[in-house]
Amino acid sequence: MFIDRARVFVKAGDGGDGAVSFHTEKYVPNGGPDGGDGGRGGHIIFTARSGMNTLQAFRYRRKFQAENGDKGGQRRRYGRSGNDLTLEVPIGTVVKDQETGRMIADLTVDGQEVIIARGGRGGKGNVHFANSVRQAPRFARAGMPGEEFELLVELKLIADVGLIGFPNVGKSSLLEAVSSAKPKIADYPFTTIEPGLGVVTLGDTSFVMADIPGLVAGAHAGIGLGLSFLRHIERTRLLLHVLDMSPQNSRDPLQDFEQINDELASYDTGLAKRPQLVALNKIELADAETIAQVQQTLQARGLQVFPICAPIGEGVGDLIKAVAEAVQKLPPVRLFDPQQDQVVYRYAEEKLFEITQEGNRFLVSGTWIENLVRTTNFEQHESLQYFQRLIRRKGVIEALEEAGIQPGDTVSLHDFEFEYYP
Repeated sequence: MFIDRARVFVKAGDGGDGAVSFHTEKYVPNGGPDGGDGGRGGHIIFTARSGMNTLQAFRYRRKFQAENGDKGGQRRRYGRSGNDLTLEVPIGTVVKDQETGRMIADLTVDGQEVIIARGGRGGKGNVHFANSVRQAPRFARAGMPGEEFELLVELKLIADVGLIGFPNVGKSSLLEAVSSAKPKIADYPFTTIEPGLGVVTLGDTSFVMADIPGLVAGAHAGIGLGLSFLRHIERTRLLLHVLDMSPQNSRDPLQDFEQINDELASYDTGLAKRPQLVALNKIELADAETIAQVQQTLQARGLQVFPICAPIGEGVGDLIKAVAEAVQKLPPVRLFDPQQDQVVYRYAEEKLFEITQEGNRFLVSGTWIENLVRTTNFEQHESLQYFQRLIRRKGVIEALEEAGIQPGDTVSLHDFEFEYYP
């Protein structure tokens, strides 16, 4: 079964907690803190592999989680980092954030690896919190959580040339005639229900041709099979539009040409601008006047048009020669440029928290405050004191007072609450 689209949940490993430990050694009194840091959580990594052609691995399994980091140890020993989880996908796989639609990765080269979700940083051991006043800290920091995402994983075939046209116009016959591909061929619509790939060789030149099935009027809106396979045209450098010249199909070739191009433009305006060649197929069944009229009309639009009979190879040689010449002149289509789309971070004063009020309840929110609450042991006195000093030093208490907090009001910081008394 051809699986080219999947929704999956990935969770990188959490960082290990830092350790609370004190140096103990015979004849060495009053040993200081020596709790080590926790290990990093494992990453979620996607790797492109040749030889794979579907996303079958995601059909029955939709949740993937990497290993957590281990807790820090005595004598400043670091916890072991969690093992990374590597998921193999076909070349041509695109990974997007399901919630935002942001493209995270485009895997186009065999062996290419991308870290999709990063493991959480390990927590610091108590050795980091010793100073001249607090010489024996009895607290450490918890590890940070790993990143997690709902992902949309799509396979977009990497082909130089995309065969487009209505069902049963002879795209599969043409692919079979010019390559070693063996697609299923029959005289009824929707014979082809999944994209087919073939390598076309002409002298020292070769290129990949893809048969894109199921395009009909309304394909971009889900009619027919087109919506399932339109995405596979996105990478093609050149479109080879196949028209059926047989009078038996009772359709107008020029109208078919317009409808298919309207569908491409409705799906992606960039596809309508993709270079095209036109093949007029089944010429053995059409009269010469009709062929000449269609050819002249399309050539007047600046298109190269080639009358062919795919099963017997008539006109196919000239067509493939023109396709090969055009492909050599066109650059590969890139869906995602990691250099261009790379985020550039500039220095800016980050807002550590925000305060909102609900009656006599004050909510303090923000990534910094959530991480602080997560990494504080409120049952340990020294850890609680450290927390109290930190929120005062960072201006949380001052901001609450400016917001009008009164003695006895409730302060909620993530999932930790207390009553405010100055």
